[in-house]
Amino acid sequence: MNDRLDTEERRELPDSVYGLPERREYPMPDAAHVRAAEAYFRYCPEDLKPKLAKAILKFAAEYAVDVESPTVLSYAGE
Repeated sequence: MNDRLDTEERRELPDSVYGLPERREYPMPDAAHVRAAEAYFRYCPEDLKPKLAKAILKFAAEYAVDVESPTVLSYAGE
C-alpha cells in the first residue's frame, strides 16, 4: 500500500482501521498512514481530538511507530 489511498481503496477498508470510524476519517492501515494521521491531527474537530489521539497511539503501537507530537500525546492523556 502506498502513502495515498484512492477512493476505491478507501471504500474497501474496514471501519476498524479508521481513527474516526463513524466518520470514516483518518485511515491507518499501515505505518505511513499512522504518521499522516499524526501530521494532520490539527485538522480534527476539537471535540474528536481525544478519540483520534487514542486511536493514533493504538495503531502506532501496532505498527511500531513512535508518536512524537506533544499535542497528540496530551490529548491521549499520555
